[in-house]
Amino acid sequence: MTSPDITLPKLSPGAEPTAPPTPPAPRPARGKPRLRALDGLRLVAALMVAAYHYGGRDGEIAEAWGSSPKQQFPTASEWFAYGCLGVQIFFVISGFVICMSGWGRPLRSFFASRASRLLPSYWAAIVLVTAVFALPVVAYDAVSPSDALVNLTMLQQPLGVDRVLGVCWTLWAELRFYALFALCVVMPGATRARVVLFCAVWTLSAAVAEGADEPLLDLVLMPEYAPFFVGGIGIYLIHRDRRDLTAWGITGVSWLIGQHYAVQGLWHAPNPDFFSYRSSAVIMAVVTAGFAAVLLIALGRLDRVNWRWLTVAGALTYPFYLVHEHLGWVTVEALHRHLGLPSYATFGLTIAAMLVLAWLLNRFVEERLTPLIRDGLNRGLTPRS
Repeated sequence: MTSPDITLPKLSPGAEPTAPPTPPAPRPARGKPRLRALDGLRLVAALMVAAYHYGGRDGEIAEAWGSSPKQQFPTASEWFAYGCLGVQIFFVISGFVICMSGWGRPLRSFFASRASRLLPSYWAAIVLVTAVFALPVVAYDAVSPSDALVNLTMLQQPLGVDRVLGVCWTLWAELRFYALFALCVVMPGATRARVVLFCAVWTLSAAVAEGADEPLLDLVLMPEYAPFFVGGIGIYLIHRDRRDLTAWGITGVSWLIGQHYAVQGLWHAPNPDFFSYRSSAVIMAVVTAGFAAVLLIALGRLDRVNWRWLTVAGALTYPFYLVHEHLGWVTVEALHRHLGLPSYATFGLTIAAMLVLAWLLNRFVEERLTPLIRDGLNRGLTPRS
């Protein structure tokens, strides 16, 4: 759900020498074209989540429609309910991209790049949603001014503060992943051996945390999300060297564990607002397709998917993800209940409206603030002589 820069960086040698020496496997170099297929996959994942929020569950969106999405989309709602798995695909992509962007980068630069990428659109979304929900004509309750201010820190969830954005729980998972990766890999310096050890220790520790049923371990190690982040890291190691059997093993184990958690948590969701009894076979198929798509991109099998518009699509994904749910409720109600547009027309126009808003946020917020924040943090974190 984040939109990191996925231009391939220049990679410093990280693998430890072995005997007898062998020629190093070719690695991506600076200046190589963007992985535009990955941009496209991120947009697909975001649209999956939007389909789920608009037509694959009940709750506030049912209030916006005036009835359950099951009645609005008698056939499609069953499939929209699987759209929430776009989050797991996001996490796989994030593991791939964060490992790629953190390799050979000092800690201060890694921190500056993450903060400058996440914060501008996030702050704008917090302000925008809070302002819209405060309007008298909007039926949804805004959070208190105090809670809205705490939301600007991204720490509202662990602090028990009401969330302005429903989707921000995924950002809390991303932040914990960034912290683990920064402390264990970026700070000491990324090497293949260190990344492999990180994947192995996190996978084993997450399994222990699950077995121990200890809230603190669950909070830090995220057993239900770890296999997706680790799987993405494994795929990036394959991207560096497709002959790396250890990387293939990391990816395979992560897929096995990841599909288990996806089925366990989604086939019969406990929340009454979520549609229940999804097919476990379909859940497994979607998770597998997500892993496979990132893997095909890593292996270069989708290099022909290189259309320029995919770069724009990738840039819109993060702001779209932030604003689409809550502002989507308002848009659906306005178009469907007040203007009387049919369900599918409302669905399509709401998606289009959120993409236009995402473009505006990217053009007038991200493009202006991201370099300012990044450069300012890099200067502020650089040791002075």
